[in-house]
Amino acid sequence: MEFDLDWARALLEQAKSLGATEGDVMVLTKEAFSVQVRLGEIEKISGTKEKSLGLRLFVGTRSAITSTSDFAPASLRQLVTDTYKLATLAEEDTAAGLPAYESCAKTYPDLALTDAEIEKLSVDQKIDMAKRAEEVALSQDARLTQSDGADFSHSDTQILYAASNGFNGQFRASGVSLSVSPIALSKEGRMQRDYWYCARRRLNQMETAEAVGRVAAARTVRRIGARKIATQQVPVIFDPETAASLMGHLASAVSGDAIYKGASFLIGQMGQQIASPLVTVYDDPTLPGALGSQPFDDEGLPSYRKEVIKNGILKSYLLDTYSGRKLGLPSTGNASRSTGVAPSVGTTNFHLAVGDTSPSAIIGSVKSGLYVTELIGFGVNGVTGDYSRGAVGLWIENGELTYPVHEITIAGNLKDMYRQIEKVGNDLDPLRRTAAPTLKIAQMTIAGN
Repeated sequence: MEFDLDWARALLEQAKSLGATEGDVMVLTKEAFSVQVRLGEIEKISGTKEKSLGLRLFVGTRSAITSTSDFAPASLRQLVTDTYKLATLAEEDTAAGLPAYESCAKTYPDLALTDAEIEKLSVDQKIDMAKRAEEVALSQDARLTQSDGADFSHSDTQILYAASNGFNGQFRASGVSLSVSPIALSKEGRMQRDYWYCARRRLNQMETAEAVGRVAAARTVRRIGARKIATQQVPVIFDPETAASLMGHLASAVSGDAIYKGASFLIGQMGQQIASPLVTVYDDPTLPGALGSQPFDDEGLPSYRKEVIKNGILKSYLLDTYSGRKLGLPSTGNASRSTGVAPSVGTTNFHLAVGDTSPSAIIGSVKSGLYVTELIGFGVNGVTGDYSRGAVGLWIENGELTYPVHEITIAGNLKDMYRQIEKVGNDLDPLRRTAAPTLKIAQMTIAGN
């Protein structure tokens, strides 16, 4: 059957007739393709089509959520009955419930989230893009002798959401990505590997296969001959890839879920200076063509840009309806969910605002320090902010990248690290979901030999 908004409303009416006081329906339909090649040969190729429905019902302040991939009318009607029964058995929660209709989105901006050109690609063209990326990567240097492969993938997703408060909406979004991971062999027989990738909503936003291959090769070759270094305290520069991870930790800390659970080092910091004045961070689901953009959140609330940090001052937490009620604050339109899971707080396009300094000038400002290109492990404590992660990078001497380093750990505390951001680069990629430009932290501890 073709499931549409009329069907969604009919399920909610059935739930109401049973005694449900509120409810919502989310349907996710996804078509995806991927091909993986290695050393010019296809290792795996797949095409999938998925469809699932999530039903959430409230009986007063009790609620339950279920999901199914069986869209037979009788099965859906049984799902409503079963979900209602589960809801009557659940614990009461006074923060549970849908947002008021008055708060819901009434108009939906065109955010350029789909691309018909992706659908026009033949399977041979998709395979060729992966093969070309790998071929170009391996041709850049004689020491690039092996490969972990290259992947090309794309997807088309449709989300339909309807709620008993009167909201009804749906949108489609596409995505395409290409990656390659070459392996280099040094004269001493040691292997080094790195990668590069590009992920976008639209085909015309993509880097070429050749460009992806060249960058992957350069990143891999520069790791040959990596050394250990002595333990010391020095300035640390994070490249955009690793700087984005610092934004990920910040996103977790400003999540309303973490705040009301007492699991964030930013509890009670609203309106306080928590970062360098150079730091402005925003969450913006309205950026056309960006990977995190959407016309409404997963509770039907409107998309809008919100400043989380402005000139280092914490301006807003990110909230869905539930966490907002727990904290006595309105939702910021950051509800995120899958079909079988209740909403929680999620980011859209969560970015550190672009600075005015080039990456080369940032590197040039360091007499002796570390340029980080990869982080390893998960040594971050969201409650205290303590930070300790394995790292790979390049050593800086007199403002120049000199030699690769590995088998080191960088350590500090996120509260200090955000305050000690001395320079912010001008190389932000605005189309990524969680992104930051190159940034420099005044001092961190590097544990080496």
